[in-house]
Amino acid sequence: MNFSHESIEKNPWLLILLVTLVISIGGAVEIIPLFFQRSTTEPVAGLKPYSPLRLVGRDIYVREGCYNCHSQMIRPFRAETERYGHYSVAGESVYDRPFQWGSKRTGPDLARVGGRYSDEWHRAHLDNPRDLVPESNMPGYPWLAKTRLDPQEVIPKMRALRRLSVPYTDEEIAAAPESLAGKTEQDALVAYLQGLGIHIKARN
Repeated sequence: MNFSHESIEKNPWLLILLVTLVISIGGAVEIIPLFFQRSTTEPVAGLKPYSPLRLVGRDIYVREGCYNCHSQMIRPFRAETERYGHYSVAGESVYDRPFQWGSKRTGPDLARVGGRYSDEWHRAHLDNPRDLVPESNMPGYPWLAKTRLDPQEVIPKMRALRRLSVPYTDEEIAAAPESLAGKTEQDALVAYLQGLGIHIKARN
C-alpha cells in the first residue's frame, strides 16, 4: 500500500488513526517523565497534607466556585512575580486533588495570599468585599459565618485522599472531627486561604 500524503488525506479513518497515534506518542513523551521527576512528585520543604479544617475549607472554596475568578498559579514572568511573589512550583500542589491552578483572573491570584492579610480582614472581605475594596465585583458570602460544619463529614474525605496517596494516618483521621467542633464554614475557608503559598515564602 502506498502511504503517500494523498492516500492518507483521502482516507479519513486512516488519517484519524495516524493523528491519534502521533498525539499519543507525543503526549506520552512529554507527560510520562514528569512522574519520575522529584520536583513534580515530592512536596516542597515543610509542606504537609491539609489539616482537617483547611481540607474542609478547600472543599468550600471549590463548592462556591472561587476558582472561576481566582487562579492559584503565578507564572515565571517578572510582571507576575513582582505583583504576587515567587512563581508557583509543582511541589506545592502534590496534595491537591484536583489542583486549583486555573487561568481566570477576574480577581487577583491567590497562590501567595496566605499570611498577607489577617483573619479578621478575610472575614470582613467574605461578608461584604466592598467594605474593604469599594471597586470589587466579588459577591459576598455572609452565610458562611452562620453555617456550622458537620465534623463527621471530614472522615470519608480524608479516607478517600489517603487512597490517592495523601499520607493521613488512622490517628489523624480519627481525631479530625474533634478539631472541627464548633467551627463555621467561614472559619474553614479562612484557614484554607491563610495556608496558601506560605512554604515558598518561608524559603525566600
